[in-house]
Amino acid sequence: MDDARDPLIALDDVHVTFKTLAGEVEALTGVSFDIHANETVAVVGESGSGKSVTALAIMGLLDGGGVSSGQVISGGRNLAALGEKQLRKVRGSEIAMIFQDPMTCLDPLYTVGNQVVEAVRLHTDLSKKDATARAVELLGQVGIPDPDKRIKSYPHQLSGGQRQRVMIALALACKPRLLIADEPTTALDVTVEAQILQLLRDLQKEYQMAILLVTHDMGVVAEMADRVVVFYAGQVVEQGLVNEVLRDPQHPYTTALFEGIPTPHTDRSEPLTAIPGAVPSLRELPSGCRFNPRCRLAFDKCTSGDVPLFLLDGNRQSRCWLAEGDSASRPADFAVGAEAAR
Repeated sequence: MDDARDPLIALDDVHVTFKTLAGEVEALTGVSFDIHANETVAVVGESGSGKSVTALAIMGLLDGGGVSSGQVISGGRNLAALGEKQLRKVRGSEIAMIFQDPMTCLDPLYTVGNQVVEAVRLHTDLSKKDATARAVELLGQVGIPDPDKRIKSYPHQLSGGQRQRVMIALALACKPRLLIADEPTTALDVTVEAQILQLLRDLQKEYQMAILLVTHDMGVVAEMADRVVVFYAGQVVEQGLVNEVLRDPQHPYTTALFEGIPTPHTDRSEPLTAIPGAVPSLRELPSGCRFNPRCRLAFDKCTSGDVPLFLLDGNRQSRCWLAEGDSASRPADFAVGAEAAR
């Protein structure tokens, strides 16, 4: 029996490489973090930071690329070393994923009922009749009204919120231990977003599952997550308990992310603070710290050599030279983002 303290899944020094016309490109560099049973871990960062690639690496769904080194450990196995046939047994039954856009993920040629039934029968020995009953039950659990009728609907006949609920039903068809939610509320309005997030919380309690939440919305992180992992340009730059990271970010990039969040005290007549520049191309990464060209606190040491991930108090981590020494040596404005988050 597994030790209750053992993680449900653990990424250990994972590197992901894609083959392109211009040569190989490393999309993830040395990514390490774990997820324990019944907890929610949020992965955050700007577009292009490596969030979705990390989720796809766990699922073994990297098109044109793969895990070049490192391990994705689950149940004593390295998922990165499994063949496609073995991975198919893991997907859905042990680890399931809600993708960003349900309209492109649901097949328009089949009813939502057919698609949920197929997912159920793929991983169980249920008859078509029993699988259909299970599909109706799942649609009802995720809040689809009149599920016995809606099971005959096609994706285009449902609203955006209902399609997202169908995607959640598909993911839960076989009661996975880990649910990966990749930007599950991106295309939804605020009211529907709140409903979907509450649904995920309720289902997590009911199914006793862990959630890996991929998002760029720090408000969603504050509401949903137990721990947060901050990505930048294919690397983990900070991680820790969500309350600690929100209250006192230890990396300038995390601080900059928080400065762009409006608060009740924000002057609505003034523009929000934006991070200058853009996430660098993976083909033209800056030397030293990958954030240094955009960082107002960068100094000479930041531009040469790889920056290690420093272990701080309380198992927090920060990939910044400012975390190397005593906190008293940090610049006075380092915690601006922490003040803004309050």
